[in-house]
Amino acid sequence: MYYGYGMDYAYLGIIILSIVLGGITQSYINSQYKKWSRVPASMGKTGAQVARQMLDSSGASSVGIGTVGGHLTDYYDPRDNNLHLSSENYEGGSVASVAVACHEAGHAVQTARGYAFGRFRTALVPVVNFTSRTWAIVLVIGMALGIAGLTQLAVAFFAFSVLFQLVTLPVEIDASRRAVRYLSTAGGGIDERGARQVLTAAALTYVAAALISVLQLLYLLGRTSDRN
Repeated sequence: MYYGYGMDYAYLGIIILSIVLGGITQSYINSQYKKWSRVPASMGKTGAQVARQMLDSSGASSVGIGTVGGHLTDYYDPRDNNLHLSSENYEGGSVASVAVACHEAGHAVQTARGYAFGRFRTALVPVVNFTSRTWAIVLVIGMALGIAGLTQLAVAFFAFSVLFQLVTLPVEIDASRRAVRYLSTAGGGIDERGARQVLTAAALTYVAAALISVLQLLYLLGRTSDRN
């Protein structure tokens, strides 16, 4: 990618690493999800039903559950206080479906209980929405006009995206921990084991994204420093 600094081997290495890590982690989560989607959950219920039970038993009974299109597009939206589950996980009764549904329920429980990292991540959303759209523009203008202050501001804007990625890690890991813990008590050993594998694979995608973001930030900091 060209940000006024020119392409060099360092940034090319980051691009290649990003592609490789992205491919590996995506392949891994797809393989784990496919594997455990063939295994029926011991509870004999759908992902939506198990998520409902988890929410009700965790003080988040006001949370609604609906469907969303796509494959592995599941998410919890605190704005409407609803779980949005893909149809395969809403209707499916596999270990994979139950694991993903309970992971999203874990996010709802975080909100209901005021989980600190979750609140911090939510507070960052409007800031990151702005900085992620503008940092590259500010950087290009700063480089074109030779204004060091603007290039430094652009890097500071990008740093908010990195911070958001880093804060996301404990939020996602905690939601998975809540899901596995619930399934270990409400389900059987097969549910806990499968959920742990599926959700660990999912967590690795966030780890990879955070690593690449940190490397990009270090690259930008180094290039900005070289030009000052």
